[in-house]
Amino acid sequence: MRVVIAGAGSVGRSIARELLGNGHQVLLIDKDADDVQASRVPEASWLLADACELAALEEARLEESDVCVAATGDDKANLVLSLLAKTEFGVPRTVARVNNPKNEWMFDESWGVDVAVSTPRLMTALIEEAVSIGDLVRIFEFQQGRASMVEITLPEGSPFAGRRVGDVDWPTDTVLVAIIREERPLAPTPDDAIEAGDELLFITTTEQEDRLQDLVAPGERHHAGDADS
Repeated sequence: MRVVIAGAGSVGRSIARELLGNGHQVLLIDKDADDVQASRVPEASWLLADACELAALEEARLEESDVCVAATGDDKANLVLSLLAKTEFGVPRTVARVNNPKNEWMFDESWGVDVAVSTPRLMTALIEEAVSIGDLVRIFEFQQGRASMVEITLPEGSPFAGRRVGDVDWPTDTVLVAIIREERPLAPTPDDAIEAGDELLFITTTEQEDRLQDLVAPGERHHAGDADS
């Protein structure tokens, strides 16, 4: 997969390193020469340019990318880039960083945004989750459709502690995508056992969130870090 990331600050570089580690091709674009230092992420391609200019995006061959990530610290730039990526270059998937939560309402399909990620909101959700074992934490919502990524930390006494992943009948339209155990991510297989204290990451629909929490953590229903709050 070819991914173009605009914004080579700490957020953009962190995303790039993870994608490169998973075998993807990454191009980082930034207009700040101080941030465009190939030695920081040597496996990536680099372009010193303004990602809001058509000429720069043509030079980046944006139309050949599978995903465009707008990760700058400027919400206006992230919106403009997302719109250009969709309307001018036909990029299949756009992900945009929301810096100011007050601007979050603009980050939708009308601006070409498929997924909006608010870093402060994500941090808030994870902080709340850390002291709210058993709560369902909505990390972010996909702008197209009703799907969202949610997290539940399995409480002591959960009926699923010690159960195999393959033995659990998850709700309709719900997929367990990762288990975080002792701060390490695990790709779940049917033979993996779920343990108390595991952070379970799911892709699900808003209609199934309550059922999922009642299944995994009975009696604990309370949404923390809700993206709609």
